Amino acid sequence: MATIRIVSWNVNGIRAAHRKGFIDWFEEDRPDILCVQETKAQEEQFPADLRGIEGYHKFYSSAEKKGYSGVALYTTTEPVGVEPGFGIERFDSEGRTLQVDMGDFVLFNVYFPNGKSSDERLAYKMDFYEAFLDHIESIRSQGRNIVVCGDVNTAHKPIDLARPKANEKISGFLPIEREWIDKLVECGYVDTFRMFNEEPDQYSWWNQRANSRARNVGWRIDYFFVNEEFRDSVKSAGIHQDVMGSDHCPISLEVEIGS
Repeated sequence: MATIRIVSWNVNGIRAAHRKGFIDWFEEDRPDILCVQETKAQEEQFPADLRGIEGYHKFYSSAEKKGYSGVALYTTTEPVGVEPGFGIERFDSEGRTLQVDMGDFVLFNVYFPNGKSSDERLAYKMDFYEAFLDHIESIRSQGRNIVVCGDVNTAHKPIDLARPKANEKISGFLPIEREWIDKLVECGYVDTFRMFNEEPDQYSWWNQRANSRARNVGWRIDYFFVNEEFRDSVKSAGIHQDVMGSDHCPISLEVEIGS
């Protein structure tokens, strides 16, 4: 048996995070797998030292639109296979998903859409949610274990944001968005952080205005979900609020694999 540690982080621009010490954090932390969201860069735009970190295989999915969206993944173990996107062009063109077959499980590094800007983008977000759930269910039905990580762009329950009442009509805490997470859970996917921590004030994103982070007026919108069949393999899950460099902080998951 072996324990592997996966870290997920929305960096709000990989080049901006790099200027704020991302590489130093990465070299010190050195997770077995690092999933990064909202890179806002094509592969060739990544800083050179982030394209050549010794000991890691690197994979990218970038949006067609420059400076927008994007995810990347670093892993010390070479995957069995990697797929950018999940086979639907209107979603895949935004570079929001990397599907990585790690053998013991299939890992999804996802930057889910934000629905705040317009009714059209909220509809796009909800369509993405439904298509994504259908996709992971089809893979799970083949007997595979699933790990989903990333910025889900929705806080699930009132405990998951500092001011639920004030935000119940704001995208990110709308009933329709929260109901999709309910559906995900009802389908047998586990919010791993809440396996270990039921405390309030556990947030992963803070508005950059009004000194929100210093006051811990935040939202928990970054998650690791695993299928119920894989639950017993989960050994720990955490939120690392002390790590700076983005308006999000990293989250982590440790799973036991092998026999």
